Amino acid sequence: MHNSSRKCVRLALLSGILLVALFYFWKPNRKEVDISSSQVTPIKKLFTGKIGDATNGYKDIPYHIKEEMASRLAQNACVCKADEKTFRLPLSNLLFPHVWAHNLDQAFLEFHPDPESVKQHRADEYNNFRERSYNPADVLNVADANSPLQYPTQGVLVRPLKTIIIPGKGIFNMQKNIETHFDVAAQVDMVSIQGVGEKNMVLSSPLLSALNKQLQFVTYTNTVFHPKTADTIQFATKDHQSFFTIKIEHRNNPKLYNSGYQKEYNITALVTIATKTFLRYDKLKDLIDSIREYYPTVTIVIADDNEHPQPVTGPHIEHYIMPFGKVNKLLFLYVMTWSLFQEARLVKNSEFVGGAVREATGYTATYRHTISVEDGGKEGDCLHIRLGYHHDIKEFPNCVVADAVINFFMARTVKVQQVGFDPRLARQAHLEFFIDALGHLHIGSCSDVIVSHASKIILPWSKTDVQKAYEKFRYSSSATNAKTHNEVFYFKNRFKCMTSQ
Repeated sequence: MHNSSRKCVRLALLSGILLVALFYFWKPNRKEVDISSSQVTPIKKLFTGKIGDATNGYKDIPYHIKEEMASRLAQNACVCKADEKTFRLPLSNLLFPHVWAHNLDQAFLEFHPDPESVKQHRADEYNNFRERSYNPADVLNVADANSPLQYPTQGVLVRPLKTIIIPGKGIFNMQKNIETHFDVAAQVDMVSIQGVGEKNMVLSSPLLSALNKQLQFVTYTNTVFHPKTADTIQFATKDHQSFFTIKIEHRNNPKLYNSGYQKEYNITALVTIATKTFLRYDKLKDLIDSIREYYPTVTIVIADDNEHPQPVTGPHIEHYIMPFGKVNKLLFLYVMTWSLFQEARLVKNSEFVGGAVREATGYTATYRHTISVEDGGKEGDCLHIRLGYHHDIKEFPNCVVADAVINFFMARTVKVQQVGFDPRLARQAHLEFFIDALGHLHIGSCSDVIVSHASKIILPWSKTDVQKAYEKFRYSSSATNAKTHNEVFYFKNRFKCMTSQ
């Protein structure tokens, strides 16, 4: 008994020494990727192009940059960088998620037979997208100082939870009840500022030139997330006032189409003809014959809601038998086939609400992520995905606002139809859907709305033929999946890099 006690003491001491050594040499990596500009340039250069030509007349007026505010401005921070590699324990990523980076330029173009051609194809498609999506109301327009106020009349946009410099002159006051605040990215000598970081900010100076210089550094910060809204700003002096609008929204991310390697126009690669038929199969046959006369290889999709459908066959024909008007409700609930219902509810006035999934082990997951896109120039943009959420939802203590949630959600049908699902990613398109939905859906996540996940713990010898067949489709060749996903991110969404946790 005495020897047994001594062994236990020695074992405890040895375990303690090992734990001390482990914590000494192993430092958990909790740092997120640094997406700030890697160029060693003064932050003062950030103001080039941001504060307009108005400062050219005030070059001799001294100012002092506020690093804290200036660093929040967009800095062309599209860099592909992951966390530094450190020693990690098994499963440590569950407690301290690290950031990995995936260079889509390299991953997609490295094995492409003609990388220069596909790069040019993507650039042409992006130019076409910009022409189609151009809106004159988005162009920045500044009213001349005739009132004597000078202020933007349109075209001022800030991304959710981001900061911009506002072009204009005068005193800025908040007019609409949106959580935000004003500040300055630099302090000009001989200018007094009241209300920094609040909804109302007042600038005063004995020198008009100093005041005008200071106004070039006034910043606007959105502090409560909403994917698409607007704010009305009052811009005034003692005797004059004006109003202008700042749009708060994500930029319009592109959805480009890769029609293949051919250089000539190919309607087969670009067009699918869809039609609905009811009773009149003779007219349907006439339609197909007329299409085949000119386009023998174009895909024809037929939606057939006849009570007694007849077969419609032929090359490049897809015939779908379906009930009429099946999904036409205000809301629909989406769950995977492995989900077992326990409870469900809808957050008031939300467009898209995710719940939680409880595994057989008792662990409950919500899969909450934030998604952001950084401008990256002509080579493409950077996609950043992080664990977490934006903020809580008032009156719903277990609900938050996020950009991506788990595959158990309730949504407004019309909003999801606006986003759509990529047909090339029929079985693995979860994250891709939320990337396409960025800026279109206001998404919530509630941890107290739970469904149970059918157990994944299945011994190999106990698998049924159905389970084995499903796994062949669900977990197909990783190389094939990676190629498809790389193409979607690189070409369709025009990303050159993605970082994620």
